[in-house]
Amino acid sequence: MSTTATPAQAPVDKPWRKFSVRERILLWLITWTAYIIIRLLGPTIRFAVSWEDATPKSLAERPYVYSFWHNCMIAAMYWCRDLQVRVMSSDSFDGEYTGRIMQKFGFVKVRGSSSKGAIRALIGMRRALEDRYTVAFTIDGPRGPRYVAKPGPVMLARATGAPMVCFHIAFDRAWVLKTWDGAMIPKPFCRAFMRISRAIPVPPDGDQEQYHAELQAALDRVRIFAEENIDKAGSPEFPFGKSNRDEH
Repeated sequence: MSTTATPAQAPVDKPWRKFSVRERILLWLITWTAYIIIRLLGPTIRFAVSWEDATPKSLAERPYVYSFWHNCMIAAMYWCRDLQVRVMSSDSFDGEYTGRIMQKFGFVKVRGSSSKGAIRALIGMRRALEDRYTVAFTIDGPRGPRYVAKPGPVMLARATGAPMVCFHIAFDRAWVLKTWDGAMIPKPFCRAFMRISRAIPVPPDGDQEQYHAELQAALDRVRIFAEENIDKAGSPEFPFGKSNRDEH
């Protein structure tokens, strides 16, 4: 059911709430500062990618329902750029600047979050899957608890037939912020190790709790694998430089 994505111009996103003049200035400053930093930092990171059996042939295939932990969002934003992936983002101030940054990297924002506007956002994500786009969740966001998966991907996979896939990115050197998620900012010229899970199809009559547990297990499994094998990034087994569009 999967096809390879062809990047296209992302639709223009307009806020559903009004921001004050001060907020609009801050949004502009934060968005452009973060975008420039990530654009400068990203090319210095040496990525190695490892795939489980029965994974998609490349990250450009679609449609899939991707999930990853909130703390590796910066690296994921750069590595998965320009693939027109649909992402859920809230109407809050933090959600607005995060969404704007991601749009500059070729993502498409679907408004809503697990804490507010969830039904609206899930409908938007379902429509994206039905139009054969891939969607992605920072699955323990926007406020945690850390490393605890929310049920949205299972609901969408069951409703649309798009399989679930998850991944994690570990680093040998990173700044870890004192935030709820332990957000990781990779240091220049660090090594990054990305582990991608097998695809998890969810049948229309699939049990929500069973597949939610399977998603949680897959997220834990790829995180542990990436963290335990970061020292092998760049080895013959896990070489640097594998493109996110290449078949593996």
